[in-house]
Amino acid sequence: MPQHIAAGIAYLIFVPALVFLLTDPYRKDRFVRFHSIQCLLFCLACMALAVVVRLASLMLLLVPLVGPLLVLLLTVLAALAALFTWIVLLVKAFQGERFALPLIGDWAEQYSGAV
Repeated sequence: MPQHIAAGIAYLIFVPALVFLLTDPYRKDRFVRFHSIQCLLFCLACMALAVVVRLASLMLLLVPLVGPLLVLLLTVLAALAALFTWIVLLVKAFQGERFALPLIGDWAEQYSGAV
């Protein structure tokens, strides 16, 4: 399978990313390793964001009248931001580009170097 296809598939869900990191010949391909690691780190960041949004929602629900509206707005904005970022990562990987997210991309670059 071409490396840009494998890198794009790594972003579909986190399972292919794990498989690519554990199996030959993909674990030796630096491009596929970078996108697989970035996918896993992005999934962890999204989970952390979900926890933060949940905690902020609990605090915002204490605000009378507008609290539930703020919770809805915060939840929708966080979900749209995560979805938009995921789509950009997916498209860039399928195009064969090495698109790195600001902090996560640096870590993925660092850990994708050595096999």
